[in-house]
Amino acid sequence: MTAGQTIRELPAIGKGDKGLPFLGRVTDYARDPVALMQHQWDTYGPVSPFPFLGQTFVMMLGPDACEEVLRNGEKAFANGPAWGSLVGPFFNRGLMLLDFEEHHGHRRIMQEAFTRDRLASYVAPMHPAIARGVATWQPGEGFRCYPALKQLTLDIAADIFMGGAADTSRAEMDRVNKAFVDCVQAASGVVRAHVPGTRWGRAYRGRKVLEDFLRHYLPEKRAHRTDDLFSVLCHIETSDGERFTDDDVVNHMIFLMMAAHDTSTITTSTMLQHLGQHPEWQERCRAESMVLGDEPTLAELEQLTSLDLVMKESLRLRAPVPMLARSAIKDTVVQGVRVPAGSHVAVGVQLSHLMPELWSEPTRFDPDRFGPERREDKSHRYAWSPFGGGVHKCIGLYFAGAEVKAIMHRLLRTHSWSVDPSYVAPLDNHSLPFPKDGQPIDLVRL
Repeated sequence: MTAGQTIRELPAIGKGDKGLPFLGRVTDYARDPVALMQHQWDTYGPVSPFPFLGQTFVMMLGPDACEEVLRNGEKAFANGPAWGSLVGPFFNRGLMLLDFEEHHGHRRIMQEAFTRDRLASYVAPMHPAIARGVATWQPGEGFRCYPALKQLTLDIAADIFMGGAADTSRAEMDRVNKAFVDCVQAASGVVRAHVPGTRWGRAYRGRKVLEDFLRHYLPEKRAHRTDDLFSVLCHIETSDGERFTDDDVVNHMIFLMMAAHDTSTITTSTMLQHLGQHPEWQERCRAESMVLGDEPTLAELEQLTSLDLVMKESLRLRAPVPMLARSAIKDTVVQGVRVPAGSHVAVGVQLSHLMPELWSEPTRFDPDRFGPERREDKSHRYAWSPFGGGVHKCIGLYFAGAEVKAIMHRLLRTHSWSVDPSYVAPLDNHSLPFPKDGQPIDLVRL
């Protein structure tokens, strides 16, 4: 805030905005997060009270408020307490849940796993995994692309992160996939304890499945240096000799595998929807992919400029993580409003992606808005922030971009598809947004 600026208290919760007893506005968020954010913005402005599961969160909206929290210049906000209250027991000590010096130390080590040379080495084994997965798809009307993509991205994660896990059966990988789903969906659990039959109860079981799965392979990964991410995390060290412990490796692998296959699935399925509804863009992207071979390098994937525009626009229209969590660890001020220490904070990055002050016709699919002639994303540093910002900006964003482009490149060369122009995906927003109907497309093999 600027010198002399008046500090306001957090607005009182409006009579109609208290929601249900204890649940607060959970059901409103699950029904339509964007509509809820828009209501908060219109009613209260950039900083507003948000009743959620027995607590009053502080919702931050608009690029200025989001920037203040995510850049965190005064170190007033922490990730661990906020995400810990939502999914902490299940992604415990993953990079997203660490803060300040500890986060810096872990990120410094992990960055060695995401250098450009490492990314280039991860791309090569992606292509065979994608080819195997896509070859099993059964084209036809109403092909449910979301579950097919989710299986595909998990298989890619098994190959790139695990080195193929050759002795792992399909049944075990299905158990791993279900465990990830259960852990992610814990965020909307009402009963937040290890109680059978609840979301948290299922997530506790899921966490054990994931730990047992990874610890089974850990000794081999420690003993033999290979190019997969699991082995890389076991062996990388900084110039000062800093390395991860066994527990660190397991915790980071669980978080990275979740992030790599859930968010990439959402992004790819969104791209399939929009390219199916806009055949001119599908053909434009296909023309670029047809120039390259079946297994392009990282540098060649980066030449797919039209696909890059479509990916950015899809991330704008449906951010895989529409709301980020933080906690105020000391009294602070955001946009002139006092935020007391101990407040949980919800950073609504999705609303900024749809604000007419920042984007022309914001609900319209228009990838050229990211092109060099327009660059609408430059209207504000935080107009477009699907990967977060500040020191916690997604460490795997370039890996994710390469994975999504590699999948789309293969599909464009082998298939075409269409989607009813009036189709609107019915989203399940209890955790990360995904289409409840599996997102049907009419798929044809070329």
